[in-house]
Amino acid sequence: MARLVPLEKVRNIGIMAHIDAGKTTITERILLYTGKLHRMGVVHDGAATMDWMEQQKERGITITSAATTCFWSGHRINIIDTPGHVDFTVEVERSLRVLDGVIAIFCSVGGVEPQSETVWRQADKYGIPRIAFVNKMDRMGSDFHNVVSMIRERLGANAVPIQLPIGSGDLFNGVIDLVKMKAYFYNEDNLGATFEEKNIPQDLLDQARDYRERMIENLSEFDDDLMHQFIGSGDADEETIMRAIRQAVMDVHVIPVLCGAAFKNKGVQKLLDAVLDYLPSPLDVPPVEGVNPFTKKEDKRRVGDKEPFSALAFKIAADPYIGKLTYIRVYSGVAKAGSQVLNASSNSKERIGRLVQMHANKREEQEEIYSGDIAAVVGFKKVFTGDTLCDVRKPIVLETMHFPEPVLSVAIEPKTKSDQEKLSLALEKLSDEDPTFKVSVNEETGQTLISGMGELHLEILVDRMLREFAVGANVGKPQVAYKESIIGGAEAVGKFIKQSGGHGQYGHVELRVERNEKGDNFVFENKIVGGSIPKHFIPSIERGIRDSMTCGVIAGFPVVGVKVQLLDGSYHEVDSSEMAFRMAASFAFRDAMGKAQPVMLEPIMEIEVVLPQEYMGEVIADLNSRRGKIGGMFRRADAQVLAARAPLSDMFGYATALRSLTQGRAVYSMQFLRYEALPEDMVQEFIGKFHGRALRN
Repeated sequence: MARLVPLEKVRNIGIMAHIDAGKTTITERILLYTGKLHRMGVVHDGAATMDWMEQQKERGITITSAATTCFWSGHRINIIDTPGHVDFTVEVERSLRVLDGVIAIFCSVGGVEPQSETVWRQADKYGIPRIAFVNKMDRMGSDFHNVVSMIRERLGANAVPIQLPIGSGDLFNGVIDLVKMKAYFYNEDNLGATFEEKNIPQDLLDQARDYRERMIENLSEFDDDLMHQFIGSGDADEETIMRAIRQAVMDVHVIPVLCGAAFKNKGVQKLLDAVLDYLPSPLDVPPVEGVNPFTKKEDKRRVGDKEPFSALAFKIAADPYIGKLTYIRVYSGVAKAGSQVLNASSNSKERIGRLVQMHANKREEQEEIYSGDIAAVVGFKKVFTGDTLCDVRKPIVLETMHFPEPVLSVAIEPKTKSDQEKLSLALEKLSDEDPTFKVSVNEETGQTLISGMGELHLEILVDRMLREFAVGANVGKPQVAYKESIIGGAEAVGKFIKQSGGHGQYGHVELRVERNEKGDNFVFENKIVGGSIPKHFIPSIERGIRDSMTCGVIAGFPVVGVKVQLLDGSYHEVDSSEMAFRMAASFAFRDAMGKAQPVMLEPIMEIEVVLPQEYMGEVIADLNSRRGKIGGMFRRADAQVLAARAPLSDMFGYATALRSLTQGRAVYSMQFLRYEALPEDMVQEFIGKFHGRALRN
């Protein structure tokens, strides 16, 4: 079957923003105007197409990213609607990894909010072209120009308005296009499906001319043709301006800013036009880079249906009707149903059972999918998030994705014996889906622990276990995911010697342990010169150290941020073995850790509270009582914004406390910042509680 839409007319875009900025509402309007929907869903009524999970409908928020495809002006647009809540930042991360362009949504009142900054940094990491849309211009207190200033100041972006609002709040009724120098007024009688193009109102003409001149001046820095036109005549033609905007966007030099009110059906069609005009097609994106897994040489894949097949698995989902769904972005070549591909990340072969085009949770069967497409595969057995799929004869491993470590844990246990098997199955499927969801067993207590990115994240996962997998389970209170590290350095000797007559065991190592100043990763260095330990035992020594790192010396939490140097050792020609050196390394590491000033680390959260001025004193006092540190205060629209940092362990129940302190008039957001050392007095208190609990169990 031939390709229906040429590559240059394909757009792979994501929609990202802070929670409640209107991402899903905008997606619903896009689907309505492109003919994909015939009835408009409302998020807060639980009727939005893209928020199909029961948990999303009940809470009125997006929890999992949803993919869909629509058509506009002869172009195909693949859209991924991402969550805004910080607990589900992994959904944004993996979506951005496979997208070519992004629409960043900002609330016209709130402007650049905390999660706006987080997702913006994620997009910066992947160098993704963006356009900005200032939504909710119909709200009281909306301020388009303030939001543009915030994008420039807080995000460091070169924000260039290419539209201006006509009115604001209840008086918002259209937009001015600064490229075409025309005004557009939307017809509210047919949900904004039609609009009138008119001349710019006389009272806004001077402002429009001023902003158009500023726009051209800014773009002239990146386009010589535009500069020559502007210098020669003081203006430029529409085609040259559009070409300059497109190139500047693709080079991530400029962020065009548009505006509208999605809920009131204003501005969405012009946003769609901007997606086609300014965001890149797969042909405009540089070839994807990777490594040949066998030769370790760098390799590339250019987009094109005749190139060798390569794709990245970016999301796993458990479908109750057809089983495991693997979402893939095809970078090159064609994938056909029934064909065999190589999972280059694990060097195993997989068969494509069925190919489906997704529309939220609905599926449309496809015989084949082409380069530049986003689709889902049914039939993969052992493919995980971040794996590369490719032609068996042309292997390549693309850059994988890295996800943050969980910061919160709860204990979970099945209610009955029959629930045990269902719980194991549910945990396996959910951890396959979500790379930030971890399952472990506490060796001290024997409890099964599930870990995630926050209280809401774990609440949703437990709710899914109860509903989707019908698991009866008891769930404990949330526990902070502490870690251990060191601030000093020390050397130690480890020996494992057993003589029991005949073949014995002999392993002897000398190690130095010190803080890894470059991050929280583990670094192992072999400093042995000569043959005091044969080379084939070195990997066993590293494994022994890694084994010990799962359980620290203070309270048994995982160890991070250490560098270990293997200094010396000895071996026995007959008795030495891999197991003996593994045990000796484990003993030496634990001994050295105890001498190297071990510390406990706790997760520190970044908090932003938006509240009326009159409650500022009480809220600051409460944060101080939670070991919080106030970072700053500033005004946003008609409210005060308080920025602070506090340990996660002291922030449990904060939502209820904040409601009580402010009579329900404040809102807050919280996201993980970094790990910091727990104060020594609290370490001793914690160890007492920890050992007391372990003894009782």
